Amino acid sequence: MDLAVDLAARVEFLIKSERLLVEGECMVVAVSGGPDSVALLHLLFTMSERWNWRLVLAHVNHGFRKEESEQEAQYVASLADKLGLPCEVANFDLPQYIRETGKNPQVAARELRYRFLFEIAHRYEAARIVLGHHADDQAETMLMRMLRGTGPAGLTGIPIRRLEKDVELVRPLLRIYKSELLSYCHQQRLAFYVDSSNMDTKYFRNEVRLGLLPQLRNYNDQLPQALNRLSVMMTAEHDFMHLQTMSAFAEGVNQESDFCEWSRKWFEGLHLALQRRLIKLILNCLLGDADSIDFLKLEQMRDAILGDLSNLSLHIGGSLVLTREYDRIYVHNDGVPPASYSYTWEQDIDSLTIGETGVKLACSWMERNTVDEHWVVPVHDRNTAWFDAEQLQFPLQVRNRKDGDRMSLLGLNGSKKVKDIFIDTKLPPSLRLQVPVVVDAQERIVWLPGVRRSSHALITGHTRLMICISAII
Repeated sequence: MDLAVDLAARVEFLIKSERLLVEGECMVVAVSGGPDSVALLHLLFTMSERWNWRLVLAHVNHGFRKEESEQEAQYVASLADKLGLPCEVANFDLPQYIRETGKNPQVAARELRYRFLFEIAHRYEAARIVLGHHADDQAETMLMRMLRGTGPAGLTGIPIRRLEKDVELVRPLLRIYKSELLSYCHQQRLAFYVDSSNMDTKYFRNEVRLGLLPQLRNYNDQLPQALNRLSVMMTAEHDFMHLQTMSAFAEGVNQESDFCEWSRKWFEGLHLALQRRLIKLILNCLLGDADSIDFLKLEQMRDAILGDLSNLSLHIGGSLVLTREYDRIYVHNDGVPPASYSYTWEQDIDSLTIGETGVKLACSWMERNTVDEHWVVPVHDRNTAWFDAEQLQFPLQVRNRKDGDRMSLLGLNGSKKVKDIFIDTKLPPSLRLQVPVVVDAQERIVWLPGVRRSSHALITGHTRLMICISAII
């Protein structure tokens, strides 16, 4: 079979089988002027009439190689003009950006390039950005990650598709090798430029491509193919494990905006691989990106969860803390305690706002003879507490919790530490700092708004005057 026909058929088969592109859509094609992107553009253009695609070329001139970069930009613009396609070119001062950010050249160039590509995609309302990464790029990436150290997720390599900023990045050449793309360009008489910086071995990728891979092929001449097969297999396994992790998360983790909570006993019953992935998923939920958390930190967290100490706190990184309290595990933000406060609440004050926490308290009075004889005091609303007004000693004080605070509870002889009450009610550590303590004139804690009331000033059959205090937390 003719090389061009065979290559086009393989690329189109991948597009169909992986559903990378959709008929009748607009897409941004990243074209550097090199053989990979020129071949990609030519392949897509030859298919575009049949698929009813609208192609938009996007090219980035990093300004790093001066005259060479200018020639590439002009060539891409001429290609677009020849094909009758819109072309967007960005001109950046990469050296200046590197000086300003301190980032390495390849990271800085990638950052500017992708920022521009997303901007063009949004401007043209394109659902996809098409990139020219090929199978040799994949092999290099796999080897680089192995050398640096990676886990199963890293061994998936370059994804064939990835959604970011409401735009999908797709790579239809990811199963095609560089030699095939070069042959395609020569057969189709497609001109292209070769980036001279690709030969500079001060960059890690170039060193791997030009030095290490050729040496390793002396031991296995099919090494790039083997690395690509490994990527395909690991991608499928990773996808399956991700689904299992999501299922476990839904089953056992209580997620709120600023914390996650689960049972140690439940976690202990999970497979080791699932435990590690679940921790990573929880960190992703709270941090947005858990890549900065390395394997040793994950293992430190797992050991803290499953170890012998029943109560501990472990700083994970940034503002995140893992807290273990008996069977309950929390990952939460390490909240800053509010400034010390104490408010006096006299009988004639209807409401009180605690400026340090934003908690609002309000009270209302009610005589017993105005209440229906069948009325029952609500006992399950933690944000509302009813008291016998004649037994409640005013003025009340509303203050911070203090170390050693204790509260008397109904059905309990003596009192219990407020800290232990928080643990029993499974109140996340990140929320405990916001709970005020309501104390009567005899310095007895009568209520922890949002948590529990004390056994003081209970309403009985002899109560004549009641007071209801409610909290908005």
